[in-house]
Amino acid sequence: MIDILQELGKITDKDYISNNQEELYLYGRDPGLMPPHEPDYVVMPSTVDEIQAIVRLANREKIPIIPKGGGLSLTGLVIPQKGGILLDMKRMGKILEVNESAGYVIVEGGTTHGALKSYLLKNYPHLRHSIPDSPPITTIAANAVIHGQGRLTQQHGFNSDMVCGLEVVLPTGEKCKIGSCAVSTYWFSKGPPLPDLSSLFFGWFGTTGIITKLALRLYPCKKIRDAMLFLTDEAELVPEIMRKLGRTEMVEDLVVTAQPIPLRFRGNYYILFYITGDTEEELDFKKKMAWRALWEYFERREGGFVSLPPEMKAPMLAMPSKDTTRFADVSKGGGFEYSGPIAPLEKYPAYVKKLAELANKYDLFYSSAARMIDGGHCMMFSFSYTFNRADPDTMKRAKQALDEAADFALENGGVMWKPNIDEQQMTMAKMDPETLNLMMKIKHLLDPNGIMNPGNWEVSR
Repeated sequence: MIDILQELGKITDKDYISNNQEELYLYGRDPGLMPPHEPDYVVMPSTVDEIQAIVRLANREKIPIIPKGGGLSLTGLVIPQKGGILLDMKRMGKILEVNESAGYVIVEGGTTHGALKSYLLKNYPHLRHSIPDSPPITTIAANAVIHGQGRLTQQHGFNSDMVCGLEVVLPTGEKCKIGSCAVSTYWFSKGPPLPDLSSLFFGWFGTTGIITKLALRLYPCKKIRDAMLFLTDEAELVPEIMRKLGRTEMVEDLVVTAQPIPLRFRGNYYILFYITGDTEEELDFKKKMAWRALWEYFERREGGFVSLPPEMKAPMLAMPSKDTTRFADVSKGGGFEYSGPIAPLEKYPAYVKKLAELANKYDLFYSSAARMIDGGHCMMFSFSYTFNRADPDTMKRAKQALDEAADFALENGGVMWKPNIDEQQMTMAKMDPETLNLMMKIKHLLDPNGIMNPGNWEVSR
């Protein structure tokens, strides 16, 4: 039997390999509720060649391998369910190329959203990318893998829709280019006009390969950005209001918040949306269009715009938003998790009612942020609950509430976003059998030894 630690030491710098208990402990858990499970080894490669060598070693020895970005999904997607080698991508964080003309950037697989934001602000302040509302250490590749959301999601779809090329190490160690970069020196498309193979890697949670390079679309960075807030106390009106704002094609981002505190939030639905422009005239025009779209609700006294003084507006304009981290500190002992169905806007009233019912049933504090996607084509609705990490009972109640929320969402038209392994099982149980069969065939074809992030998208556990 070979010494895996010694073999890893032949591949990469020994300072970046460990099986020490303190490292295994840290890499065996995430901020959410899924039970921890430690890897056997942690390694931080610095090149694609090293990743290929590690994957081939794992294949020969039938050892699980788990690629990890920032580890911030909250749903346990990089907890090593069956041990093995955890591959931390943070040493591969270079920004390789910006193509201003074609409007894309090429980054390594461990590059963070915070690093790219800073780089663009310094070198290309007229360009921007879709920044998710998560800490800056969130990696671009991992966020795309889970079909992440960001500040441009309302206009352009999921962050994975904005990817325009990939380099991937397959589970058997081959390096493969996906999209136009497979034929051309330019990374302008992840698929069309070629067959779109990129979907083999998005939504699979690292079970089909390791993204080592990624090209991401860049968009104009407007000179002026403003936030507007519309308030209603009728949940049934929220889908219609969201649709009307989306159809103006003037809104950059739109999020609906529902929570019981501060008291001014209780029983109300806060529809926060963002308007951008290069001139004050452009901004004023877009604001007028938003006013006109919602004026009928004001006339019927069903809702109204809320004036935002500068001190309130400043945190709303922050990118990424800090609301998520503030919410995590609501309960003593700090912790929260959410089930996030992607669903039609029309499901909002039923979902928000269930959110409060489950909070009351399990005695939990709740919040929800529903983000409109792709002009109102759908939304992401979060059933969010806080818990105390020092109190196993609150964690148990939060988990029960989230499981019920996921079951309710699936029964009411939703599809779970970045589902944990329990939600994956719920999803597969409802899935068309032949679709599930096709998924398993693809997974086995790419990963015949079943080493890639095992436990995820498995028919049985």
